[in-house]
Amino acid sequence: MADIREQVREKYAEAARQVGGDAGCCGGGSCGPTDEAEIFGAALYDPTELTGIPVEAQLVSLGCGNPTAVAELRTGERVLDLGSGGGIDVLLSAKRVGPTGFAHGVDMTDEMLELARANAERAGATNVAFHKGTIEDLPLDDASVDVVISNCVVNLSPDKPAVLGEVFRVLVPGGRVGISDVVAEDHLTTEQRAERGSYVGCIAGALSRQEYLDGLATAGFVDTAVTFTHQVADGMHGAIVHARKPEA
Repeated sequence: MADIREQVREKYAEAARQVGGDAGCCGGGSCGPTDEAEIFGAALYDPTELTGIPVEAQLVSLGCGNPTAVAELRTGERVLDLGSGGGIDVLLSAKRVGPTGFAHGVDMTDEMLELARANAERAGATNVAFHKGTIEDLPLDDASVDVVISNCVVNLSPDKPAVLGEVFRVLVPGGRVGISDVVAEDHLTTEQRAERGSYVGCIAGALSRQEYLDGLATAGFVDTAVTFTHQVADGMHGAIVHARKPEA
C-alpha cells in the first residue's frame, strides 16, 4: 500500500515539476485507443469555463472529467476537492460558489501544493485553501463541507473504503458527492484491469461499477449512481459518481 502511494506521489510530483510536460493520462502513459488528449486533461472542460484559470493549472490537469459541472455547485457552498493537484477544480469551484462560498483542496504532493497555491495567487482567488494530506485521512473537521468532488483520483487510492468513509465524515448531513473517476465494467477481473494499464495510469486500481456502488452504500451513502461517460480502455470508462449523505 505504501509502495503504491509513493509511486503515485512521485508521478504527480514529476508532473508538477514539468508543469504538464509529457505526464498525461493521470501521469501514466498510454490510455488505450482514443487520443489521450480527448479523455484525460483540460480538453474535457468547456473552454469558456477556463477563462481566468492560469495556464499552469490547465497544463497539469490530469483528470478524466469535469467534477465541478457534475456536482452542480451553488453559490455559498463549501466544496472539497480530493487530490487537488495544480488546483484547476478548486479554482473552478471557487468561481462557481462565489465569495460567500469556499473551496478546499487536499493533496499529498508538496510540489503540487506549491503549484496550486501559486495558481490561486495568479488567479486572484481568495476563497480557497490547499491542505497537505491523504484522501484516506482528510485534514478537515467532521461535517465541514457541503460537496465533495474529485477528478480521477479515487481510483489511485490503495484503500478506497477509507476514502469513502472520510468523504462521508466531512460532509454535512444532506451533503453530496460529485466525482469523476475511471470505473471498470463489472465483468472485468482485477487481473484484467491490470492488463489494461498501470495503477498510476488510473487503470489497474479502478473499481468496477458495482464495487463502487457497494462501497458507497457501505460508507452510508444513499441515492448512489455511477454513470459511464466515455471509454478510456477496453472495458474501462470515465464515469460520473453521484451520492448523498442522508439528512440527520
